[in-house]
Amino acid sequence: MRTYLDFEKPVAELDAKIEELRALAASGEGVAISDEIGRLEGKANLALKDLYAGLSPWQKTQVARHPQRPHFSDYVEHMFTEFTPLAGDRKFAEDAAIQGGFARFRGESVCVLGHEKGSTTEARIKHNFGMARPEGYRKAVRLMELADRFDIPVISLVDTAGAYPGVDAEERGQAEAIARSTEACLALGVPNVAVIIGEGGSGGAIAIATANVVLMLEHAIYSVISPEGAASILWRDTSKAQEAATNMKITAQDLARLGIVDAIVPEPTGGAHRHMAAMITATAEAVAAALNSLKGLTREEVKARRQQKFLAIGRNL
Repeated sequence: MRTYLDFEKPVAELDAKIEELRALAASGEGVAISDEIGRLEGKANLALKDLYAGLSPWQKTQVARHPQRPHFSDYVEHMFTEFTPLAGDRKFAEDAAIQGGFARFRGESVCVLGHEKGSTTEARIKHNFGMARPEGYRKAVRLMELADRFDIPVISLVDTAGAYPGVDAEERGQAEAIARSTEACLALGVPNVAVIIGEGGSGGAIAIATANVVLMLEHAIYSVISPEGAASILWRDTSKAQEAATNMKITAQDLARLGIVDAIVPEPTGGAHRHMAAMITATAEAVAAALNSLKGLTREEVKARRQQKFLAIGRNL
């Protein structure tokens, strides 16, 4: 069943009318209503297109968090073949919030890792809503070091509200683990590409998103803190999250203009959650183009390009 966001109410009402008419047609009670269904479908598509053409930063935040948006597991299933997951950080435990392993992408070996939020209540609890503990980032480091050793490119899919802020995570060195993971990204002699597929929250995102090429889905968000967190700090009032989102420059369009992300991957009308297959196909094309742009570079050139990319952020505003 489709979940509608608050601002999608006009579209939800039209879709409800369309479903009623389809039910009548299926039961044989409706007479010549196919034209009316077609008219309403056209009206609903136009309304959806108009809505998504002018989304505010807060509305984009809602879209980025949509529960039916494709997750890491969906991309792995449809973008890659022969995926072999690896578990554990070889120091403490397995963390289900960050998933990773080796696979083939269009016939080539790749290391793929990313945040998994989960699609059901049970899965969300298992994956801790995509909020990783230190062992998750240490697992990411282990995977990246393996990929580097065997000259295998790394693809990261980012979707997290942030690293887990619990006491147990802090006791096990959360900040150090994030810093080490970021360092591992920078040290790679193989190309790495990161895609912000939903939320890119704080160090929890940058730990695996410090890449040669950073792509961002059209309605994803990427920020140093959540709008709610910013509102709590600045105004001590989380109800001002909408105002915070507007001022934080967290949208793909703002971040591309500022040079934080390299390219925006367009989403189908109505967002990635409405057309999962089309979204994953578009993401695969963008990732393939990014990897092709890095072919032929030496290990030192790959490192230098990545380092210069991040050193240049903020210099030419």
